[in-house]
Amino acid sequence: MPPPPPIRLGPPHPYLKTHGSKVARLHLFDWVVLALLVAIDVGLNLIEPFHRFVGEDMMTDLRYPLKSNTVPVWAVPIYAVIGPIIIIIGIYMKRRNVYDMHHAILGLLFSVLITGVLTDAIKDGVGRPRPNFFWRCFPDGVPKFNNITTQVICHGDPAVIKEGHKSFPSGHSSWSFAGLGFLSWYLAGKIKAFDRRGHVAKLCIVLLPLLLAAMVAVSRVSDYWHHWQDVSAGGILGLVVASFCYLQFFPPPSGDPGFWPHAYFEHILNPEGEGQVQSTTNSNHRRSLSGGPVAMEMGNTNQELGSMEEGRPAG
Repeated sequence: MPPPPPIRLGPPHPYLKTHGSKVARLHLFDWVVLALLVAIDVGLNLIEPFHRFVGEDMMTDLRYPLKSNTVPVWAVPIYAVIGPIIIIIGIYMKRRNVYDMHHAILGLLFSVLITGVLTDAIKDGVGRPRPNFFWRCFPDGVPKFNNITTQVICHGDPAVIKEGHKSFPSGHSSWSFAGLGFLSWYLAGKIKAFDRRGHVAKLCIVLLPLLLAAMVAVSRVSDYWHHWQDVSAGGILGLVVASFCYLQFFPPPSGDPGFWPHAYFEHILNPEGEGQVQSTTNSNHRRSLSGGPVAMEMGNTNQELGSMEEGRPAG
């Protein structure tokens, strides 16, 4: 007699080696869109921004010193993108869930790139002069204006003048709140910050990335590279985009359901046909309402989550 079939205790644990290529293939189009966003953002930085009219009487508020950046441009992707990715990979090394790692990195990259495209597009369209525009326009301190319109006649470095028309909104602020805001959402889900158990110390961990982003935004005003309206708008823009991107991939961070991404629950419910997510979701919803087998399987989800949080594979 043939040996009995093996007893399947649950869906296979989603390690990087076993499920990494499958998850990447399912989201190939998303990665293509990310590459397209990079190309668009590069193009937005190459074109000339709108040169808003700047008259002689407007120079009073644009004569702040031309200082160097407290936070260099090259440092922004390090703390807003690479740093969160290192934390996400570190959590994967502990929990070994490729869905969580892949979707967190994908959501983070979408957050910063969508924010970057929106920020640079608005910068080019608005063309607001920076607070240090006077010294960009007249590096020798000798102003020159049109005799009729009183518009400035700049004689500085064209590249420096071009950058001087990109004050609104602040790119440092929007990128910081996009990357670190996403990290705050992610950490809130991982430590169950909103599980109603009253652990206020968890909120300190959640707010720490936002504090770092806020300090970067403040430095942009202190360096006279931006007006306060620029950093406020940039911070709000980045945080709103980060929130949308996180909730696209993860449930709200309240209790057990917020610990893993949506795709991991699809893996639990339908490990053999993850490519048919939409049809599976609809059929599962109908069957769960009638108390079918999916409802029974969902009843075991919390038990499986408990095993995963303790570092033990499910099944």
